[in-house]
Amino acid sequence: MTHAQLVERAVRWLRSYRCGVVLSEQACSSGEMPDAIGWKQACHSVMVECKVTRADFIVDREKPWRKKPERGVGSERFYLTLPGLIKIEELPAGWGLLEYRRGRVEMLQESVKNLRTAVGFRYEMNLLLASLRRVEVRIEPQSITDFLKWKNRMAEYNRGTLPEGLTATEEEMNEFLGGDSFV
Repeated sequence: MTHAQLVERAVRWLRSYRCGVVLSEQACSSGEMPDAIGWKQACHSVMVECKVTRADFIVDREKPWRKKPERGVGSERFYLTLPGLIKIEELPAGWGLLEYRRGRVEMLQESVKNLRTAVGFRYEMNLLLASLRRVEVRIEPQSITDFLKWKNRMAEYNRGTLPEGLTATEEEMNEFLGGDSFV
């Protein structure tokens, strides 16, 4: 299995882990480039690092944000590997372990849920804002705000009512806007 294929599995796993926003292989201003990171309710982030070789796992330990974990991203942090690549006792403090076995991702070790610091949160915000800016560049001349208001344009074209099957923006459920819970 290739690294890219494992990253794809990580993205799917994050979605099944109830992350509503998921990014893969996007760089932070710290230099860290999580293989996959997702966000749940209340800004709770889950980061997954994919490793297909033991050598890559060993090298990963020497990265600045591993040596100083307070600089890393992810309220929860996981390694996703092929079976037997990493032993649980080799994990950094608090990290979880996922393995790709028999066509699915299995959790061998849970992550603690409070690994992210204020510094890590700022790096995550930078990552999200840089990603939004990339989107804005691609949809120019439209702004992100106008793009997100496309339903308003649909209603205008339809004499003030939304076409059948569309929910008004203010009636949409958005679980990411409320609550302090991150379960």
